[in-house]
Amino acid sequence: MKETKAREEICRVGRSLFERSYVHATAGNISVRLDDGYLITPTDACLGFLDPAQLAFVNLAGEQISGHQASKTLALHRSIYAASLTAGQQTRCVIHTHSTHLVALSLQENHLLGLPRWKELIAPITPYFVMKVGHVPVLPYHRPGAPEVAGLAAEVISDYAKHNLILRAVMLSRLGPNVWHESPAAAMATLEELEETAKLMLLQPQIQGLPDQAIKQLREQFKASW
Repeated sequence: MKETKAREEICRVGRSLFERSYVHATAGNISVRLDDGYLITPTDACLGFLDPAQLAFVNLAGEQISGHQASKTLALHRSIYAASLTAGQQTRCVIHTHSTHLVALSLQENHLLGLPRWKELIAPITPYFVMKVGHVPVLPYHRPGAPEVAGLAAEVISDYAKHNLILRAVMLSRLGPNVWHESPAAAMATLEELEETAKLMLLQPQIQGLPDQAIKQLREQFKASW
């Protein structure tokens, strides 16, 4: 994706998420990985009113070249790009929000068991959650922008990759999700599916996950990473 188009897409996605209440106030951030660096929303920017010219451009070494001051989550985004690339994903966009239902679900602290080291936020309760999102490990609470989170994100992506599981999202406990995909539009669609599934979990807290045979069919028919 060319830089001009990437700037437009970040602003379009940010405005769409804001207008539909997936983000509020100055919460959340969006980045795009270019061939020569990264574009990322400025710190404390409202995603509903972004200016393409004010987006921060950061080179591959993490040095800001232009635009307003980059979001404090830049290190986390860069870590996700690097780890997901190593895991075989062509990640080009990362979105972080404070989506209401996902944050509410993380406050319950009754997460499901995932791999031995990790807990997961959501059971595989619908086929589209399994196909379009997949596993969502929960990272323990750290303050916003804490540098330790970048390392944790890289570790969890690597751990799941060792089990041939491709991650598209992690949940920052009490803060919100980070989702990633090959384009801003695809990342936004992943976030939408994730937030709607969280809403279902809160509406039906006793709901059980799909049976193993149903999961097996989704893997075989749609190559779901579960």
